[in-house]
Amino acid sequence: MKTLVNTTLCYIEKDGCYLMLHRTKKQNDYNHDKWIGIGGKFENGESPEDCVRREIHEETGLIVNPEDLEYCGIVTFVDKSEEDKVGEASPSLQPASQSSTTPSAGDTPASPPYYTEFMHVFRVRKFSGTFLTDCNEGELEWVPIEKINDLPHWQADEIYLDFIAQNRPFFSLKAVYKNSRLIETYLGGKPYNHWAKD
Repeated sequence: MKTLVNTTLCYIEKDGCYLMLHRTKKQNDYNHDKWIGIGGKFENGESPEDCVRREIHEETGLIVNPEDLEYCGIVTFVDKSEEDKVGEASPSLQPASQSSTTPSAGDTPASPPYYTEFMHVFRVRKFSGTFLTDCNEGELEWVPIEKINDLPHWQADEIYLDFIAQNRPFFSLKAVYKNSRLIETYLGGKPYNHWAKD
């Protein structure tokens, strides 16, 4: 099974709210009960823009023109959980190797194949189409931006949602989790603590 996955994630904005998806309907959903933006996995031959426009239309019924996509950044999501993950976007992981030696060519790597997801993050503020009243992924709801952190979510979401709100230039954020707990973050390849006081 794949341990490297490319996905898109889009925050559709209207009247001070983001369109959020409460993931409640799929069995063995790694995002179960969390509130996330709109998006999904790449299909063969798609660019990030192709993927996010298709996912937006499939999940919400809305239509977004390419020129109305704001490509905000890339989030590298790494799961170092020791237990096996479940769900279609979560391949089984092996416990970390205790060996400290560097493997030679053809040997088993010292590091396990951690699930790694490259999330291409977008914002959209202009769209058309007829809004779907039902989504097979969960419930869609317009949530005031300032209320999103009060809902169940992945902790690193708070970081890049702040970046989007601040209209930061294109960013590369790495978020490392273990057993659903955020343990490391990096911005532009450097250790980063978003919650540290100045």
